[in-house]
Amino acid sequence: MIVDEMDLLSQLKDVPPLRSEAYEQARATLRSAMVESGAAPVRAERFSWVRNFRVGVLGKVGIGAIGAVAAAVAVATVATSTPRSAAPAGAAAGSASKAPAVSSRLVSLASDITATDGPLPGDASLVIRTQTVANRAPYVTYNLYTDGGDVYVTDTEGALPAAIAHHDNLAEPEDSREVAAARLAATGDLAKAREQMVNATANPWGLGLSPAAAQEAWDKAMAEEQRILREKGVTRSPRPRPTGKALEDGINNVLWTNSVDALARGAEDPDVRAGVLRLLSTIPEVTVADSTTGGQPTLTITAGPAIFGDSAQEVLTINATTGLPVSSAVSPAPGQDPADATPPSLETYQSSRVTLANIEAGKF
Repeated sequence: MIVDEMDLLSQLKDVPPLRSEAYEQARATLRSAMVESGAAPVRAERFSWVRNFRVGVLGKVGIGAIGAVAAAVAVATVATSTPRSAAPAGAAAGSASKAPAVSSRLVSLASDITATDGPLPGDASLVIRTQTVANRAPYVTYNLYTDGGDVYVTDTEGALPAAIAHHDNLAEPEDSREVAAARLAATGDLAKAREQMVNATANPWGLGLSPAAAQEAWDKAMAEEQRILREKGVTRSPRPRPTGKALEDGINNVLWTNSVDALARGAEDPDVRAGVLRLLSTIPEVTVADSTTGGQPTLTITAGPAIFGDSAQEVLTINATTGLPVSSAVSPAPGQDPADATPPSLETYQSSRVTLANIEAGKF
């Protein structure tokens, strides 16, 4: 992970969740700064660990830290009674870019979802997110994702018509890139989809680049890290580009983060759900277990500490039949000092297909 994330996370426990609108503005500011600094591959325009899927850990250290604190990713192997195999065709250029073939319950469920795919009703998806950080009161947002790519986020359902009327569109290019990568993964070249999902957002790994170009991307990212640390009065020598397992964990961090972001945005699209499950099945540290949530059969997909720099872990819960996201829980890694631990958070999801005209008219 880049830029001192876990050093910063310990400072955020007493900060209220960042409002969705403020978060998006901060994210846009950070994205612009990173593009100007050249700290990422050309195709991406923001640090991939900045995402609005988990906003509770963002706070008082300011915009410069937002690119440092979100990191999330981990996850993998799965036992299954009748697994199918995700066998990606070919490998992308660059280190640790090859998608491993994994037999997985996630692949089996993805195949079932794809087999029952059909036309979607309406022309937009409404996702209600309820987030609870530590012992604070829950924070609810209403997230409207139109099929045309617009994004509207409000604190109340009744505020959505005004947001649409005022053209308060919060969409960014990486949003559609993540969804497109998930759709490719559903039925296409999984190795190519992995690379596309990782590169949907700016990151220092240089996936798909030549070794020299990948090193250059890393050096630019380290230069930007040094600038941010100097602004915070921190002295640290630039880190060398990781290799081996450390490099794989870094790439898988971005893959997990962007994939789960795509799932949250495209929950009502079967192709997105299927693609995300296939992508997550390629991460060697993911574990999957049967569970029951609200009386319904679910799967819990656990992202272990390795992808979080051994500081946190995340559990994504999905419907065992449809793959719809139910919740995401972030907690400290086992053995973490409570004083330095990531504050626990839980986010739940309710999604439905809607008609944009009806929402504009206040008909929910």
